[in-house]
Amino acid sequence: MDVEKILKRALKGKVYFGSKRTIKALKRNEAKLVVISSNCPREIREKIERYRGDVPVIVYPGTNMELGAFCGKPFSVSSLAVISEG
Repeated sequence: MDVEKILKRALKGKVYFGSKRTIKALKRNEAKLVVISSNCPREIREKIERYRGDVPVIVYPGTNMELGAFCGKPFSVSSLAVISEG
């Protein structure tokens, strides 16, 4: 599975950046896919696991800084939720 290819496609759609918005999207059953960075804090991973249900979670092989840069954001991104595909 090519995480970067999936991410590029997902970024053309509606995406929520950040752990708070990701967890909120999971609680509301809005998220279709969740991507977390390889260094995502354990507490955030645990919350995502708790609320994810059957939503797939992909681990981005880079750090939160690298994930943010890949998404074109000037900040670190430890998790993001894909709401609708591009």
